[in-house]
Amino acid sequence: MSGSTRPGGTWQNWGRTERVRPLTVEYPSTIEAVRRAVRSAAQRGRPIKAVGTGHSFSGIAVAPGTLLELTELSGLVSVDRDRQRARFLAGTRLHRIPALLGPHGLAMTNLGDIDRQSISGAISTGTHGTGSRFGGIATQVVAATLVTADGELLTVSETENSDLLPAVALGLGALGILVDVTLQCVPAFTLHAVERPEPLDEVVDGVAARADAVDHFEFYWFPHTDVALTKTNARGTADAATNPLGRVSKVVDDVLVGNVVHQAVCSAGRAAPPLVPGINRLSARVWGDRAFSDASHRVFATSRGVRFREMEYAVPIESLAEAFRGIQRVIAEHDWRIEFPIEVRTAAADDLWLSTASGRASGYIAVHRYWKADPTAYFAAVEEVMLAFGGRPHWGKMHTQDAASLRTRYPRFDDFTALRDRLDPDRLFRNPYLTRVLGE
Repeated sequence: MSGSTRPGGTWQNWGRTERVRPLTVEYPSTIEAVRRAVRSAAQRGRPIKAVGTGHSFSGIAVAPGTLLELTELSGLVSVDRDRQRARFLAGTRLHRIPALLGPHGLAMTNLGDIDRQSISGAISTGTHGTGSRFGGIATQVVAATLVTADGELLTVSETENSDLLPAVALGLGALGILVDVTLQCVPAFTLHAVERPEPLDEVVDGVAARADAVDHFEFYWFPHTDVALTKTNARGTADAATNPLGRVSKVVDDVLVGNVVHQAVCSAGRAAPPLVPGINRLSARVWGDRAFSDASHRVFATSRGVRFREMEYAVPIESLAEAFRGIQRVIAEHDWRIEFPIEVRTAAADDLWLSTASGRASGYIAVHRYWKADPTAYFAAVEEVMLAFGGRPHWGKMHTQDAASLRTRYPRFDDFTALRDRLDPDRLFRNPYLTRVLGE
């Protein structure tokens, strides 16, 4: 699950929503190489952007000038065992971090349900998991180093430029090129997972209380059904007894049903939309009725083999249920046949300037369409519902908002753009997406 740069120079993201033919592609393996690339781009008056794995559905990573592939700038730099902190190079993939932290008895506090992203890409776009007591991945950042527009290094931490940390930790790639990130980790832990179907109305009515009562809660809803597929994860110590999924069960549930069968379902639904409600009801019966426990990263993340396109909005947690019902209504009113489930999650409030949970406990609703289906009308209707509840779009997913509308939704928006003016006055790190969402 990643983007790619093809022979001939065309880069495209995983969701096939964005593509670009950069003027130059570079593969720096050291921080000094990144600095040289930035200085060279500045001398040529050419914009420069770093890309991770290309999992963002928005144009946030599009690099029309110089594209930096950070695949080689990867790995664990150092660990502070006493403070439980780990410093990683920016291109390190999330799915590689557990093995790097394992010998030190540490883990990341929380993860999303996909772990193919790079650490810098995940924090820069506001990637998050679920859990009302836990923030997004960027809230785990306690220090970072970036290369600014003049090719110099800017270190941001609790002791250096600490006032900038809430901006740099989730910076959209607009302030510079991240080259390393220090995470506040926790002792390694296990998760006991319970996945089961439940009556949809009961789950929606009590979603905020349900999320508050456990460590991690989320649910999926296949449109045209009355069932919520709930996922509840309880944290345990690293030495707690586990009952992991057997190899056969994992292959059947996650690979065969979750990917192979779902691929066939999406293809059939696109070819014959009237079949979708019946297919969704069948999917709701065969997915998600199991209990298991394992190391945290093995429970948080799942394999996604079916290509899709996604939009996600955050609303205040007290509006989550009503916003969800609004989406149900627009699907019914338009008589749409939606083949992909809707995902509902939560997160704690944080103090990051451009976090979707900045200053408020938040609920997230993510909608998807199969990548060969046109999502335009569906996403536009969902977006209208979410905006009415004070919604903030996920920076890495599809949306139509611009700087004028976003300024009203983020109390520190102008502080962020002022910092951008200071660090990158000539917009070396610009691209069309950043111009749209942040302004010129």
